[in-house]
Order: sequence, then structure tokens, then C-alpha cells
Amino acid sequence: MTLLENAPARAVTGWPAPALRGEHLRLAYGRDAVVVHDATVDLRAGEVTVLAGPNGSGKSTLLRALARLHTPTAGTVALPDGDARALDARAFARRVTLLSQNRPVPGGVTVREVVEYGRHPHRPRWRGTDDDGPRAVAWAMGVTGVNEMADRPADELSGGELQRVWLASCLAQDTHVLLLDEPTNHLDLRYQVEVLDLVRDLAEEHGVAVGVVLHDLEQAARVADRLVLLHRGVVVGDGVPEEVLAAHTLTEVYGLPVEVSLDAHGHVRIHPVGRTRRPPRTAPGTPVR
Repeated sequence: MTLLENAPARAVTGWPAPALRGEHLRLAYGRDAVVVHDATVDLRAGEVTVLAGPNGSGKSTLLRALARLHTPTAGTVALPDGDARALDARAFARRVTLLSQNRPVPGGVTVREVVEYGRHPHRPRWRGTDDDGPRAVAWAMGVTGVNEMADRPADELSGGELQRVWLASCLAQDTHVLLLDEPTNHLDLRYQVEVLDLVRDLAEEHGVAVGVVLHDLEQAARVADRLVLLHRGVVVGDGVPEEVLAAHTLTEVYGLPVEVSLDAHGHVRIHPVGRTRRPPRTAPGTPVR
């Protein structure tokens, strides 16, 4: 039994054709250190696909393989018109962008200049600008809330501010596929919510295929149309979150007892049971002030 029986109905009744597909991917570091085994992942236009799992489960490596930054030892990465390897780097970057976990702190440039980096794949080789660049940069800065810091040196920003600036740079790239590796990392509660709202808007209003790595399973359940759960490099669940996030599955994957429930609003709640669990100080359902 899963939570699916009690969950609110979702709009998705069938999966559309993938905008980016990784098929039977085997990913390794060196000759013997295989970290992902025979994984198939489809990212579809207008939908958010979350990759989740414990540390070391292979989710970030899988995302990097979809971005062509980690070469598979077996399997393929394909766009709707064929093998992604057929495209040169600039052509691929006009269709797929990745926000990685470890971006450098750029020195000697402003926030606006960092965001403008995202337009590089669209610029003609012998001209420094592209016609659609100003619109794309202005939109990306607006939706990520970095307009007020446009002229600040990027190397003076906090970690959370810099995370939003790099996200703006990725959005300025204006691709149909967006890959995000833990985009809420370093962000406070407000900006975590705003980034995940933006992810939903990109899928629903702009038809972007979004693939995102998240550690927080409740955030994953709220934002995902589809959730891919990995354990020791193997896909152990692939479907709507209410179906994949079953208590017995999470208990096995994370190695401790996990309880799963739906709250009064139909949201998935994950309750890991640890030794330090304290009794509640208020009755169930009492608002916390």
C-alpha cells in the first residue's frame, strides 16, 4: 500500500515524449568504481523530475552525465533528434544547461556580468552580443531577485546570494532543458521556497524540462511531477512522489525507520525515527506560534 490512494489527483495522466533521455547509463570513476548501474531517466517538457537518494547514491553523477560532463561507460544520452554526442559544445549548451553544486566565485566582475555569462552559447563567434541577450538577462535577474545587486562585485556576495546569481546565469542561457544540482543549497527558507516556486513556473508556464537533485524529500514531493529514487547507484523507484516515497522503501534506502504520512493539505510528510526523538509538546494539529 502507498500514499497514492489518498493523494490529490495530479494533472499528469501519461508521460509526454522526453526532451532529454539517459538510457541504460553505467557511470564510473576509473576502471572499477561504478557509481551508477543501468539507469534510465527521461526529462519531459513541462515537467519537473527530481533525483533523490542518500549521499553517494549517484544522483549528482547521473545529472552530470545528462549534461555531458561525465562520459558513460555504457548507455546513451539523447535529445529528441538523436544522440547528444552529435552536437558540439555550443550547440548542446543552447539546448541544455546545468547549475552545478560547485561553481567558482568570480573575481573582478559584477553580478550583471556573471549573469551575462549565460548568453555565451548564443553569441556569434565574431560579435560580443546577441540580439535576444538583454531581454533574457533582464528576465533572469528579475525572477531570481538579483536586480538590486546588479552592480555589486560578485566576490563580495554571500553563499546564498551567489547561488541565486549563478541560477540567473543558467536561466539567461534560455534552454529547453534545465538541470539543477541542489539549487536550494546555501539558501534561507524564503529563497528555498522561491527557487522551488520558480522551478514549477518554468515547467508549467514555459514548458521547460527540469531535472533537479534534492536531498529534502518533502521539498521533492512538493515540486516533482516525477521522482527518481536512487540507492547505491540503482534506480529503486520512478514515478509520482506519493507512490515512490513509501515508508518501507525509504526505511531500506536510508537505513533507519522512516514513517510517511499525508498532512491535512495532502502534502507528504517524512518522519525519520531516530534515538533523539522527543515527545510532542503540543497536541496534534495545534498551530505552533
